[in-house]
Amino acid sequence: MSEDFNMSMRKFLKQVGVTSQQAIEEAMRDTDTAGKTYAVKAVVTIPELGLTHEVTGEIKGQE
Repeated sequence: MSEDFNMSMRKFLKQVGVTSQQAIEEAMRDTDTAGKTYAVKAVVTIPELGLTHEVTGEIKGQE
């Protein structure tokens, strides 16, 4: 793959990671999350390529 492709991919994934973390932290900030675990799902789509990629997991609340 080309360097331009790799750089654009890394830039997008960094943006996804940073903005997702900020949104999750904001959503949990004023909530009592101690002892709770939350199901989480991220979906990446590229309609023109017919791509839908899902990643699921869990996030544990703050103690």
